[in-house]
Order: sequence, then C-alpha cells, then structure tokens
Amino acid sequence: MYGTGNITKFMVKNAIRLLLVLFAISLICFILMKFSPIDPIVAYMGGEHSSLPPEQIEGLREYWGVNEGFGVRYIKWVRGLFEGNLGHSIVYNLPVKTVIMEKASASLLLMFTAWVLSGMLGFIMGVAGAMNEGKLIDRIIKMYCLTLASAPVFWVGILLLIVFSVNLGWFPIGLSAPISITSADVSLGQKIYHLVLPALTLSVTGVASIALHTRQKLLDIMDSDYALFAKARGEKKWMLLKRHGLRNILLPAITLQFGSLAEIFGGSTLAETLFSYPGLGNAVVEAGIKSDLSLLVGISLFAAAFVFAGNLIANIFYAVVDPRIREGYAGEK
Repeated sequence: MYGTGNITKFMVKNAIRLLLVLFAISLICFILMKFSPIDPIVAYMGGEHSSLPPEQIEGLREYWGVNEGFGVRYIKWVRGLFEGNLGHSIVYNLPVKTVIMEKASASLLLMFTAWVLSGMLGFIMGVAGAMNEGKLIDRIIKMYCLTLASAPVFWVGILLLIVFSVNLGWFPIGLSAPISITSADVSLGQKIYHLVLPALTLSVTGVASIALHTRQKLLDIMDSDYALFAKARGEKKWMLLKRHGLRNILLPAITLQFGSLAEIFGGSTLAETLFSYPGLGNAVVEAGIKSDLSLLVGISLFAAAFVFAGNLIANIFYAVVDPRIREGYAGEK
C-alpha cells in the first residue's frame, strides 16, 4: 500500500512537472504570438478597412498594451497570474477566466460524452473481435477500425451532417441549443439533442485505436502458456476471458483511453467549429485568428492542465488495477 510519505512525494513531483509544463506552454505561446502578422486591434475592429481613425486605433493599442515589448508583456502576465488574473480577452471584452468558465462547461460535456462512448465501444469491439477471431464480426470490426483510424474529424463530421441533418433531418445542423431559446430556458433534452452529432463525430474516430489494441492484446493473452494450460483443463473461452483476460487487457485500455484526452481535446476544436458549438474550440479558433494573446494562452494552459490531470488519474488507476505498480510506488525512495 502507499505510505503517507510516498503519496506526498508523488504529488509534489507531479505538481512540479505541471508547473514546468505550464511555464513552457505560456512562454511558447507568447513567442509564437510575437511573430504573428495579425494585429489584434485591427482584427477586433473588423479589418484594415475599419472606419476608426488611426489615432483611435493607436489609443486602443496603448490601452490593451499591444505596443509593449515581449518581455514587459510576459512579466505583466506572470504577475497577474499570481494574483489569479489570466488577463482580458480582446475578442470577447471579458476576463479570460470568465470566458474559459463559460465555454468550458459545453466543451467538457462534449469531450466527456465522446470520451466515454469511444472508450466503452472500443473496448467492447476489441473484446468481441478477439473472441470471434476470423469470423464475420471480427472482419467487420477490423474493416471499420482500419477505415476510420485515419479519417479526419472534419470529414466524419461533414458526412454525419449530410446524412443525418441535411438528408434525414433527424438532428440540427449546429449550435448547442435552439436559436429561439435563451440559455437559461434550454432543457437537458435539447442540450443532448444538439450534442449527439458532435459527440458522435468525436467518438467514432476515437474507437479505432482502442478496439484494435484491445483485440490484439486479448489475442496474445489467449495464446499465452497459462491460457493454453487453462484450456487444457477444460475452461471455456468466455471463462478464460473473465478469469485471465479482462484484468490483463484493462490496464492497456486505460492507458490508451487517458492518452486519448489530448486527441479528444484537439478533435473537439474541429468538431465545435464545424457544428458551431459554443465551446473552447470555437474560442481558441477566434483567439488564434484575431491574435487574442491572453485568451489563447489561457485556453492553452487549461488544455495542458486538463490533459495532465487525465494522465495523473490514469497513473492512479494503474495502481488500483495492477498490484505490481502499487508495490513499485511503495518501494520508491
């Protein structure tokens, strides 16, 4: 079991790693935006053909601190960060913290739904394929996975839109709620109704890697010496799966599932843009197009913390599933 000292050491190590990752990401974002050819004030005012006189535009640059040097802007941002201030978004004219909190709820609901669906479907399909190796269902699963493994998210989303929204009319083309209803009056059923296609777009592309890996891992287990010995004793295939297979394929599946968080987050950006879903994906695209540095850095840090937290949870699950890992952590000095 874990000792108190080992838990503290484990948490401190991960906290330091997270801080270093966040520092590196913030610095990279500032450096990249320094070389961006887009003027955030001009983009905010609607382009170079804005009716505002140059004096007012220059005043806005001074107000937002756009004319300040790279080092000055970064130091000011770090000082604000220690005070709990992520800066002010030029695009939304709101504090970055407020924008992230408003957009994150929709994005997290979308990503969590797609993440759970892809994990469950991928695991079930992998097990079904391995237990029916060479049969029709196995061939169908492999064909499905190999076809969609390299399919881009936007292509799948467009295909689903054409079939289920345009041709059949079963689902709305976009948005997270009906246009005629305010956000306070949107029901849970309406949210789910608008969530179906974006979540399906993300989940069907994320199934392939988990299904194929689970299938191959289970086949390796079924061909192992202890499984062959169990077969010789008269154990049936599904009993082998229950006694020997599930625990051994669960850990790799957890690894892949939590490792896919970054892919899910990146895919949600395309899905939200395609379906006009008002989440962090749409916000980060707007921040990039209009060179909104504070918002771009804030969302990037949120994404990094999100993925890091997923990997941390995966490490904890490893220890729960595999006692050898628990013993390894307990033996660390």
